[in-house]
Amino acid sequence: MLLRWLSTNFYSELRYIHLERDSMLSKKEILETLDSVILGGTRTGLVSKNLVRDVILKDGIIHIVIANTGLTPDTEETFKENIRNVIGEDTGFKKIDIAFEEVKPAEINNVKHVIVVMSGKGGVGKSLVSGLLAVSLKRRGKQVGILDADIAGPSIPRMFGLAGPVPGFGHAIIPLESKSGIEVISMNLLLENESDPVIWRGPIISNAITQFWQDTLWGNLDYLVIDLPPGTTDASLTVMQSLPVTGIVIVTTPQDLVEMIVKKAVNMVKEMNKPVIGVIENMSYFRLPGTDEKIEIFGRSRAEEIARDIGVPLLGRLPVDPEIARLCDEGNIESYESDSLQALGNSFSWAITKK
Repeated sequence: MLLRWLSTNFYSELRYIHLERDSMLSKKEILETLDSVILGGTRTGLVSKNLVRDVILKDGIIHIVIANTGLTPDTEETFKENIRNVIGEDTGFKKIDIAFEEVKPAEINNVKHVIVVMSGKGGVGKSLVSGLLAVSLKRRGKQVGILDADIAGPSIPRMFGLAGPVPGFGHAIIPLESKSGIEVISMNLLLENESDPVIWRGPIISNAITQFWQDTLWGNLDYLVIDLPPGTTDASLTVMQSLPVTGIVIVTTPQDLVEMIVKKAVNMVKEMNKPVIGVIENMSYFRLPGTDEKIEIFGRSRAEEIARDIGVPLLGRLPVDPEIARLCDEGNIESYESDSLQALGNSFSWAITKK
């Protein structure tokens, strides 16, 4: 498997922060200490990634069980050394016993909500909406990740200013973290050059998406946002059938043609028995600088009509904004501020509670 080969060729370095403490350690203190063992290439510790399977204090021994997703014996020994160094010698216990338990990344991950962003047509701004939705959720204190399922045309890393390679943890892929801590995995983060084309047939693309879900070490997430490619074919089917999808966000624009294609996507979602959370209209209007006047440069907004026909809420109308275009080009989407983004976050948070 290409993704597995790539991930196993980038091993994480471990670093730790030595903490001063009292001589007798509690289980809580040990867990806090273990979370200061940071996975290389991230700002995340062992506990936050659910890699600590158990801590048992018994008969004067600290028993620690760590998840092993295909680590080599040498890497296991490095882990043991780092863990003993960070815990220290003055523990009040006579011994620290460290064992490893073979697990798959999917068995470690705890993702509460999988949100799919889709439309039947390209060029409507699904990646932009995915990025902004993730930013909005992160600002609300949620743990957020983005799975860029647009294998052949990934753009999420550029928006967040991320570049590969991604680190690995045995056979697991560790997502890169954005400036605000949003976790991102994308095909572009696995390529030697981001401009290299991915010339794959549908089944291979579907397999890559499945591996991104199963082999990525997401840890604890409140939301995983999935940016789908255009269309209603292999990639969309794979996500709908293989992942525990919480709900779908449909992206549209004001043109009549887009409305027809969006309804095709909605009908597909209904056939797959997945709930639609709501509709977001992108490129809805342009606000004249220095005024409150809005010009609907792509035609009259039909967002409310589409949402009403589908029977779901209108989550928001995003403007054509040169500022967001500039920030995305610079890799600073997380710096974007607007009333429309605030409103989108509010309406999405309300709608998800109704599902």
